[in-house]
Amino acid sequence: MVRSLLIRGMLVGILAGLLAFGFARVFGEPQVDAAIAFEESRSAQQEAKPAPAMNMNMSTAPAAGQDHGNEEELVSRPMQASFGLLTGVLVYGAAVGGIFALVFAFAQGRLGSLSPRATAAVVAAIGLATIVIVPQLKYPANPPAVGNPDTIGLRTALYFSIVALSVLVAIAALNTANRLAASLGRWNANLIAAAAYVVVMAIAMLVLPGVHEVPADFSADVLWNFRVASLGIHVVLWTTLGLVFGILAQKLMQPEGRRA
Repeated sequence: MVRSLLIRGMLVGILAGLLAFGFARVFGEPQVDAAIAFEESRSAQQEAKPAPAMNMNMSTAPAAGQDHGNEEELVSRPMQASFGLLTGVLVYGAAVGGIFALVFAFAQGRLGSLSPRATAAVVAAIGLATIVIVPQLKYPANPPAVGNPDTIGLRTALYFSIVALSVLVAIAALNTANRLAASLGRWNANLIAAAAYVVVMAIAMLVLPGVHEVPADFSADVLWNFRVASLGIHVVLWTTLGLVFGILAQKLMQPEGRRA
């Protein structure tokens, strides 16, 4: 059963990746192009400024990590926006779909008397909230030209730290809800668990350091549209997983004869 669910999860993940790719091409890539254009314009303005006078004791060699301006891209922008984006999204979708199927197999029967379709929808909603929405409230997605290259390691570590924390807190909240359901009822137990999750994550967001590296002259419209598009990609992916996988899991686990 688990193997069948895993295969279906990966296939649905590939489908979700295709839909997410289409959404990214229509709504995300124009914002990336606008951000790249801003970065190139700013670089051109900086290069146009006269260089400061240099004395005999100063080296004329460029600083380490300085953009030389004439280096060719390893992967062209059209390739990044088409085949590269498609490959990355499909691999990501298949991986998330497989993990989603395993989590579904564990959750089925442990979330009350929910049908497989309802369980898939609940797991997808929890996954979208804990892995995407809540972490991005603290560390939202940024387009190119936003962020100091020297802090990319720190920013990556902070983002994955809050994702891991959000998942762990969500698991603890679900376990708490299951324990309280017998004495308080499923609805009250779920409300208490959800409130506990919100409180813990709110405290975590206050404790974790903020990242504020958006240039003052960067377009607010481009930044907002990019973040909305980034969130929309995940919404498309997780919604597809919740709905389509739920239908397949329902047919697998509850055939027509058993449902009748």
